[in-house]
Amino acid sequence: MTETQVLVTGGTLRKLTAPAPAGRARSRLTIGRTLGYIALIIAAVGLLAPFFWMVMSSLKNANEVFSVPVVWVPETFVWQNYIDIWTKSNMLVWIRNTLFLAVSVTFLQVLTGSFAAYGFARMKFAGRDILFLAYIGTIAVPWQSYMIPQFILLSNLKVSNTLWSIILLQAFGAFGVFLMKQYYETIPEELSEAARLDGLSEYAIWRRIMLPLSVPAIASLTLLTFVNTWNDYLGPLIYLRNPDLWTIQLGLKSFVSNLFDTNYALLFAGLTISVVPIAIIFLLGQKYFVEGIATSGLKG
Repeated sequence: MTETQVLVTGGTLRKLTAPAPAGRARSRLTIGRTLGYIALIIAAVGLLAPFFWMVMSSLKNANEVFSVPVVWVPETFVWQNYIDIWTKSNMLVWIRNTLFLAVSVTFLQVLTGSFAAYGFARMKFAGRDILFLAYIGTIAVPWQSYMIPQFILLSNLKVSNTLWSIILLQAFGAFGVFLMKQYYETIPEELSEAARLDGLSEYAIWRRIMLPLSVPAIASLTLLTFVNTWNDYLGPLIYLRNPDLWTIQLGLKSFVSNLFDTNYALLFAGLTISVVPIAIIFLLGQKYFVEGIATSGLKG
């Protein structure tokens, strides 16, 4: 309860109300924080429930996956599904192709993106800002609008139906240039000026100063590019027709012949295997990922 006092001023009685105790403010803060945590827990459960169902379905019999009512945890775990997915498919070949593409594309995007971003962030030349805006504007252009001319071009170059087609498609990315440029602009220009006075070239400044100071942004770009390439389905579907070149996404799609003749338990086992590398990489790099994304929006 609030305390009241009576003040006499010029023969007039005034009632003063003391401020609410600090305990009430702390109580409101605690309640608000608790409600926030509850909302976050509900959202997390909603996001993780499909993944939990996928993992549990990979340990069921084929007939139990879509049982009604839904059985979240099977009574008997069928670990044989994870053995069958390796023996009844080319899972090793699919993972090898996907890993090769993901690593190659990620390396090239980080290399080209960081190098081009340095030019836009530190070099001064006529039309730099217009060229940067035009290049970044390509992010808004959907790939479906130019994928047919692109396919004709790569077919004429004799790289269609090879892994090189996917590498050439994704070796350059406007988003990577934008992300790295924003981070470079948070690095003080005085460091580059001092390096130029010491006789370093622009290439040496980029390699010896800018890259080591941009680890969070590089980690963010690496994670995003690796995940997008690993999960890509449409690009390999268009360009990779030889089963020996299939990625894990195309390979798992081959399990789905029709709605009634598909071993979904085996399919979910393959899907679980495909998610594990992404989950491990994200857990290891989430600190740098958050820092890189947050800092890229600032300017020093």
